[in-house]
Amino acid sequence: MLVAVRIPLVLSGGRPLSPGFRAGLGAAFVLLFLISAVELADGREARFVGLMATVPFLAAVFAPWQAVLLAGGVATAVGTVFAFFGMSQDDLSAFINVIGIGLATGIAALVAVVRQRQAERIAELAKLATIAQQAVLRPLGPKVGTLAVAGRYISATAAADIGGDLYEALDTPYGVRMIIGDVRGKGLDAVRTASIVLGSYRHVAFERADLRAIVADLDRAVARSVGDEDFVTACLVEERGGTLTIVNCGHPAPILIRRGEVITLDPPSPAPPLGFMPVVRSRVERLEPGDRLLLLTDGLAEARRDGEFFPITERAWKLLGHGTVGDGLASVESALLEWVHNRLDDDIALILMEYAGPSQPTLAPVPSWELGATN
Repeated sequence: MLVAVRIPLVLSGGRPLSPGFRAGLGAAFVLLFLISAVELADGREARFVGLMATVPFLAAVFAPWQAVLLAGGVATAVGTVFAFFGMSQDDLSAFINVIGIGLATGIAALVAVVRQRQAERIAELAKLATIAQQAVLRPLGPKVGTLAVAGRYISATAAADIGGDLYEALDTPYGVRMIIGDVRGKGLDAVRTASIVLGSYRHVAFERADLRAIVADLDRAVARSVGDEDFVTACLVEERGGTLTIVNCGHPAPILIRRGEVITLDPPSPAPPLGFMPVVRSRVERLEPGDRLLLLTDGLAEARRDGEFFPITERAWKLLGHGTVGDGLASVESALLEWVHNRLDDDIALILMEYAGPSQPTLAPVPSWELGATN
């Protein structure tokens, strides 16, 4: 017996069927066809009708309850036909199996309802996680002050773009100020700490003339909000009139790209992360038109394949020295994912800025607190 079933392409009201709906029905009808073929090949007596109870359960794996009922109804009808033609006077087991198909259809429909509700809940949680991440990490650029700036967050988890990496760029009275950081740990606790750091930074960046005072404020905010063993690595950067000032709290050093040369801007002396009362010394650099600066988290610095680290320093010019700053970050992400075969161990935050040159013929003076900062 061959049973042809036409699956409509749209639901009532013109709403297209979901891929799960089509997959569930397709798999269920393929299984029903195979069982029917075996039943036909076995002869007149109905021996395999009971196997049709698996049809609605297979549909429940992929499809919503409506598709389960449809598949189960068709399986029940087909089983009834087999039972009727294969029934003997003293054997009603085939019709008992048909009743079993009906009961299985009802149970499978309930399973599909529970599965669908759980899937919707997980989707809602993922959506809320994405919203939380976006609230913490606001989009950057394409211009902040006089600088071209782009930011990028690369999640190590495909299911959720959420983690403890953070970045921000602000146009303040003291110049364009940027921060990039990494909270110890993952998940919502890390996002909470990142939001505390960024909330404090977005306030004090406009209030403090000295980056070292900002570090002290952020350190107190972290110390009040995390455990004794938790911390936040961070790098703060200020561009003012072509002068670049960097303070580093246990974070990977920024990378300066200048005329094909790649320079790692290590701090004058190491300092512990935020939460451990860092005493920082600033590094001051004079920018040239066309200079680009990459701020990164250790997810990029420590990405590896077969024990070999991603050669960001060696490839920085080729990846970051072309197009817009957004193009450069896209190139880095593409090359990195290819290097690690799409398997990241840690989230990554990136900022790329480009200095176009002074807007006035005369450069702004270096702030007094920055003079002698490297001493």
